[in-house]
Amino acid sequence: MVGKSSSIKILGIETSCDESAAAIVENGNRILSNIVASQIDIHAQYGGIVPEIASRQHLLTIIPVLNKAMAEAKVTWQEITGIAVTFGPGLAGSLLVGVNTAKAIALAEQLPLAGVNHLEAHIYANWLKKEQPPQFPCLCLIVSGGHSDLVLMKNHGQFKKLGRTRDDAAGEAFDKAARILGLAYPGGPAIEEAAQYGTPSLLLPRAWLSGTHDFSFSGLKTALWHYAQRGGNLATASSVANAAASFQYAVVDVLVTKTIEAAKELEVKQILLSGGVAANKLLTQRFLNSSSLPVLVPPPHLCTDNAAMVAACGYHHFQAHKTNNYELDVVPDLTLG
Repeated sequence: MVGKSSSIKILGIETSCDESAAAIVENGNRILSNIVASQIDIHAQYGGIVPEIASRQHLLTIIPVLNKAMAEAKVTWQEITGIAVTFGPGLAGSLLVGVNTAKAIALAEQLPLAGVNHLEAHIYANWLKKEQPPQFPCLCLIVSGGHSDLVLMKNHGQFKKLGRTRDDAAGEAFDKAARILGLAYPGGPAIEEAAQYGTPSLLLPRAWLSGTHDFSFSGLKTALWHYAQRGGNLATASSVANAAASFQYAVVDVLVTKTIEAAKELEVKQILLSGGVAANKLLTQRFLNSSSLPVLVPPPHLCTDNAAMVAACGYHHFQAHKTNNYELDVVPDLTLG
């Protein structure tokens, strides 16, 4: 455990992709500040994230973001108990900015440092702003632009990976589908918005991958592409909306069905959603309507990349004496479980 004070304040730093983020979280669940500088507008013109541009932008924004997080939390460095920073998975250049910044501050302020797995941090968004913490064992679905993972969480720090995407992650599939339909980037929110005005009328395939807990969305994306290439009617806003609704429904159908099946098989107590795609309203509604088990979902701003989830995760690392020295390095292909 870090310190004996009843108030343990952790500084979280997150730069795994295209958000520069810093947050102060008290006792693992109370957010004192949570600042995120997004690069969406910068990368939108390219239709996706350009790693070199992302890392350069982190260099420009990380210090102002840190200063704002400290100011908003109204804390001094003497009140900070430790620093938690994402060290993987993610873009190597982006991760380096956050990790080196965290190491520099830890060394200068003589603070303990914890390297945090980005996927684990997403799960800990479910501990923030909750009166009652999640109950173990729980089944965690992590769905984002780069990940679609099913993980059994037996206790803090105890994870067993059950399944993952074999190709496109759910968020990546949304981005590609949006491009096919001529919608904006990022694709998830664009597909969701368009789908509000359509009906899931297209018969798009589902890859069930029977006997596994894995996911696959590449075939679904390809089916949509072939539909468009064969002259599918995408000439009107209503036809695009129907295609978007069909694609969204297919992704949600697979995620919900396979997760609930796994939860029943493993006899867990709760299902925890996390990651940017967890902000999708249809996904949340389908889980809440279909599951006999409690389903926890962070608010949308805590589903996407942020530093509060990193700080919350770091709190439990410190409680378990999992700290790193100043030799901490980035691991872009880090996995969980």
